[in-house]
Amino acid sequence: MDIITEIEQVFAKYKNIPYLGEGVTQLQHALQSAYEAEKARASDELITAALLHDIGHMVHDLPMEDPNYVGFWNQDDSHEVVGEKWLARGFPEAVTQPVRWHVAAKRYLVATDPEYGEILTAASMHVLQLQGGAMSPEECAEFEAMEWAQDAIAVRRWDDIGKATGRTTPGLEHFIKIAKRCARTPAQ
Repeated sequence: MDIITEIEQVFAKYKNIPYLGEGVTQLQHALQSAYEAEKARASDELITAALLHDIGHMVHDLPMEDPNYVGFWNQDDSHEVVGEKWLARGFPEAVTQPVRWHVAAKRYLVATDPEYGEILTAASMHVLQLQGGAMSPEECAEFEAMEWAQDAIAVRRWDDIGKATGRTTPGLEHFIKIAKRCARTPAQ
């Protein structure tokens, strides 16, 4: 099965699962984030990264389909690492690395932009603490030196905007067409 078909199946299965206490579903959050990237005239790869940045929440072995599951409130599920590895089977680094580093970008922005913390929702602030909190100056310097830092920051900012209840976006099919242009090989 190719990676695009797998992505469609993942979203079909989890489309109605609430997105971590934000008032939107997993699918709505993904679509809103991708739409923000598209409005910013980002590359196909960054639009795809924005769409798939949280796929790790849906492809790990934790019981997300259980509406009573609240494990994300008590532990970091390392969804960015899970998502990067899962996506690397069919996408280039221009997609996978912004996914991998979007959590670090949140930690970086909290440490370097005094106004950034004010835009985070209560749920995002809670999860930030589980993810390590604000970066130290040394961690910030390491992050800034990374090749994918600016792309990860862009995905992070689109992620933060993509949590509005009742917002209209293009459908999944629209963004799947963009993702197909980025996919490199069938999934193994």
